[in-house]
Amino acid sequence: MAIQDQKSILKNFVSTIPAYLVGLNRVTYLFENLDKLRPEDKIGIRNLFNKLLTSMIERDASDIELGGHGNGEYVWLRIYGKKERVKDFPMFTEDESALIILNLLNANQLKVLSSTHNLDFSYSFLYERKNEEVRFRANAYFELDTLALNMRAINNQLRPIESLEFHPNVIKTMSHTYIKHGLSLITGITGSGKSTTLDSIIDAHNKMDPAHIVIISSPIEYVHKSNIAIIKHREVGRDVDSFKDGVIQALRQDPDIIVIGEMRDPDTILAALEVTDTGHKVFSTLHTSSAVESIDRIIAEVHPSEQERIRNRLADVLISVVSQKLVPSLDGKRVMAKEILIVNHSVKAAIKNNNISEIYLMINQGGPQGMITMEQDLKRLYLNKKISLETAIAYANNKTRIQQNLTAV
Repeated sequence: MAIQDQKSILKNFVSTIPAYLVGLNRVTYLFENLDKLRPEDKIGIRNLFNKLLTSMIERDASDIELGGHGNGEYVWLRIYGKKERVKDFPMFTEDESALIILNLLNANQLKVLSSTHNLDFSYSFLYERKNEEVRFRANAYFELDTLALNMRAINNQLRPIESLEFHPNVIKTMSHTYIKHGLSLITGITGSGKSTTLDSIIDAHNKMDPAHIVIISSPIEYVHKSNIAIIKHREVGRDVDSFKDGVIQALRQDPDIIVIGEMRDPDTILAALEVTDTGHKVFSTLHTSSAVESIDRIIAEVHPSEQERIRNRLADVLISVVSQKLVPSLDGKRVMAKEILIVNHSVKAAIKNNNISEIYLMINQGGPQGMITMEQDLKRLYLNKKISLETAIAYANNKTRIQQNLTAV
């Protein structure tokens, strides 16, 4: 079916929305009448969206934006870190975009989106040129009473853990064969590649560790195929109600390694610490920009009356923190800069004694153990001619420290 025919399906259906309905009521009408779409029209609309995703893949874009007031009827892509409207894509009215988005969802997902005005979900389709299924992480949400969608491509090719340039000691701390229990964190802002790094770590275990790995995520992004390890995937909102429930239930599923997609609330944080205490290896992510901030964030998330207990428990179970950023490289793409904390006796004492501000200096001086500050790694990338001086300074957590480091070159 041609794009114009698929556009006509959209136009004809949204033309049935009564003219007196405005704002949120127009989206509500689409929710309530979606089942009136003929099956062949549903397929046509989905195929139209898959064409947009195919073009997204072929332009090497990481994200697509559809719908919402801010899009101005354009489809937008993020290509090598830069968001831009795509003028050769079809344009869609707010109603047409809403219909495309709703047509991607099942009945349960529609119910959640209607009640909470936000939905995380995964999506996949067959990319015909390579005859392979490609997966996306998606978020549907409301913006000024219009329905919008962000969808991020999930790389089908896992990065070997060696390509992340971790010190051998860092890889040891993350290895279940070397340390059987404890918490390792991958942190960074949205879009910093945390999931990619986590999948590389899982894949490394899958190649050499006869373990049971349970992945709890919202949504599930890369789907691992069991190799040496057996890997189970549980998607929040689909297979389990919450991260906390997934962690608690995992204890009854004989796991060796539990991967928690994100520690986003106090209940999940407490559950993660407790399951680590029971002798399991746990990996998780946080939305923080440094190792020190990650420790502060975990402690601050719980009630003040609980913070002393959590501080001591965290000091006992935390093994390592990798805090990362994707920064623009000189070749027009992006490269990973990272800060790495290995929790040794000095770090444990600093956490327990609430001297967390001292940890940065410990990282700064911990190079022989595999530790590195964000500023040290940005300096390394600059000296290796991978990034510009301006980029090194712009992406540093501590501007004074990076300038001192660079002056010492």
